[in-house]
Amino acid sequence: MEKGCPRCSKEESYRLGDGRRQCQGCRYKYSTRREWIESRVLEMFCLEVSARKASQHLGLSYKTVYRRYSAYRRLIAQKMLQEFRRLGGEIECDESYFGGKRKGPRGRGSLGKRKVFGILERNGKVYVTVVPKVDAPTLMQQIREKTHKGSVFYTDSFRSYNSLRQYGKHLAVDHGREFAKGPIHINGIEGFWSFAKERLAKYHGVDADHFELYLKEQEFRYNYRHDLFRTLQNWLGPDFT
Repeated sequence: MEKGCPRCSKEESYRLGDGRRQCQGCRYKYSTRREWIESRVLEMFCLEVSARKASQHLGLSYKTVYRRYSAYRRLIAQKMLQEFRRLGGEIECDESYFGGKRKGPRGRGSLGKRKVFGILERNGKVYVTVVPKVDAPTLMQQIREKTHKGSVFYTDSFRSYNSLRQYGKHLAVDHGREFAKGPIHINGIEGFWSFAKERLAKYHGVDADHFELYLKEQEFRYNYRHDLFRTLQNWLGPDFT
């Protein structure tokens, strides 16, 4: 790996926000080859360029780019758990189903699909996780662990939410009759489901072993959509190369 400032050879430097380094001696700004590669691959990832297309654009092997993309997803999943803070205030809760070919309602229509539960804080962040069931005990446990008691909870009329009133004010909309009644709706979390499914569809199926990594990536993209590159670059740290 290249070492030191290309102008004065001094090795002490610090990383700038754009990925370059600035020499502590002569103040020259520069990039090493490895840092340039990492910065460009990271940029491609944040722009949702596929690993194959990024490898072609950057002149790198597909395996090199895919390994970096996989490392980013593992880091994202780790950081999303580490930095999670309970959600509160006005909260929307809903469950959704990913994958599978069969369409249908809850229950038999969800066979072969991955069950995902989501909690969205209005004007805030979203939290999603894969769940084994969408029964009341499972969903209530998630709500108890991930939200502040006393919040206002918005759901549809699914029976698994019937006991939600023990955690706060519960307002439900009956989708069999209407999709919203003033502020009583779950449009925010349903918007996230569309956001996530649209992006996951381009992979033409994600295997079960990696699905949660891709799901947490969508949570990250939604929560940090205004500053994806800088956030992930900071998480990688100064020694990411």
